[in-house]
Amino acid sequence: MAARHGGGMAEVVLGCLVVAVALALSSGVASAAGRMPSPKPLNGRRPPPNSKYTVLTPKRYHKRKYEVSCVDEGGPACYVGCPKQCPNSCLVFCAYCMSFCQCDIFPGTSCGDPRFTGGDGNTFYFHGKKDQNFCIVSDSDLHINAHFIGNHNPDIKRDFTWVQALGVSFGDHRLYIGTRKAVEWDEEEDHIQIAFDGEPVNVDTVKNARWVSKALPGLSIARMATVNNVIVELAGVFSISAGAVPITDEDNRVHKYGKTERDSLVHLDLGFQFHNLTKDVDGVLGQTYRPNYVTKVDITAKMPIMGGAPKYHSSGLFSTDCAVSRFHRTGDAGGVVTTFAS
Repeated sequence: MAARHGGGMAEVVLGCLVVAVALALSSGVASAAGRMPSPKPLNGRRPPPNSKYTVLTPKRYHKRKYEVSCVDEGGPACYVGCPKQCPNSCLVFCAYCMSFCQCDIFPGTSCGDPRFTGGDGNTFYFHGKKDQNFCIVSDSDLHINAHFIGNHNPDIKRDFTWVQALGVSFGDHRLYIGTRKAVEWDEEEDHIQIAFDGEPVNVDTVKNARWVSKALPGLSIARMATVNNVIVELAGVFSISAGAVPITDEDNRVHKYGKTERDSLVHLDLGFQFHNLTKDVDGVLGQTYRPNYVTKVDITAKMPIMGGAPKYHSSGLFSTDCAVSRFHRTGDAGGVVTTFAS
């Protein structure tokens, strides 16, 4: 997709690498070790856009605090562990000897029982509906739908939903990013599935392994960890970090999701960076990047919820027919992937 000149929104570089709120409370603790260069000062308590990071995922057999040596990652001589709010997985910025939860309150994320943080910095919930698709970003040459899975807890008579897959349309291309259904979660197994124009994309299960499209060289996929964490980039357009995560027994106990032994409810935790959005962008998340956007969500509520689900509903994962669609297709609807959605 060609870069847009003039008339568009200034480049938005927000997402999993830009941490905006109260990070002093959620950052990991690092201990100095040896006489090596000191960590870089972190102005505003946030890593700059495009800062290098690694994913730390402690294994279940680590009974004590698990840390990463930043020397091994080319940084200062310090050891960094995950914050207490996310002990099982986090992002480590070795240049600063700090770590952050992947789903901290910062712009451009979608995590859990879908909790979005918009480009305006406000956090809200959008529950969608089980087994249906909703447009979360729709612009003139970029359209992203999310496929929702769900579970009903009859004890409390409540439905819960999560994002299981993304259908990304740009030009005449179709990109699928999703998770495989798993009865029992295995942290050593890769649950991420990706397809480009209907063809599966296989990225070696090695940290930092990278795949580059031959048909579209600006499109790349890299592993942030050996399994279950990738970053998908289209040069000048977007960067999407995607992590496959289950509903744990502890999650289930605390939130009363009603999980059964038949399904671990594997879903995606997501981070977005957008580089080329227009001022007319729409969608559940996309609209929050408009320069004049004012939220209608009651952000003072304990659980701020964005309503209006019908206008975001799409008939299929790669359909661009939601009522707020801004997408102008340049090709046909080929390359639709249906076998991956659970």
